[in-house]
Amino acid sequence: MRVRSCIGRRRWLALLVALPLALTAASPASASPETIKRAASNLLFGPFDFFLGPVVGGRSIYYNLQDIDDSTGVRVAYVIPGFAWNSAICMGGAVFRTISGALELVPGLFLIPFEADMDPIFAPAEKSDALIWEDTDVMVVKLGINYVD
Repeated sequence: MRVRSCIGRRRWLALLVALPLALTAASPASASPETIKRAASNLLFGPFDFFLGPVVGGRSIYYNLQDIDDSTGVRVAYVIPGFAWNSAICMGGAVFRTISGALELVPGLFLIPFEADMDPIFAPAEKSDALIWEDTDVMVVKLGINYVD
């Protein structure tokens, strides 16, 4: 009696091992990992955006003061509240970027074997200018994103 149950268990074990292998072997060869790459990028680089928020806020103030045609008094009065506002916006955008990376991670894992991608939850990370912007073969590296513009 013991021999039969051991053979039955081995068959079930072989079936459990062979089934996932058969399903992954039948998946399309041109899988699209764009969602998982975007999620990983947002999770990895969102905290850097948070800490670079005051730098990006100050940089945007500097360039905005050169582009406006206001009086000197308005330019001087704008600097301190503008710096606080722009820094807070950049730091808040970094928090949203990190959260969107966490939310896109699970669907991205499920979409790896398919030719489908999910639209970005938080698009400014892909569209905005950044302090460091490097397009590599693996992913787009963007640090210090300007969420104000």
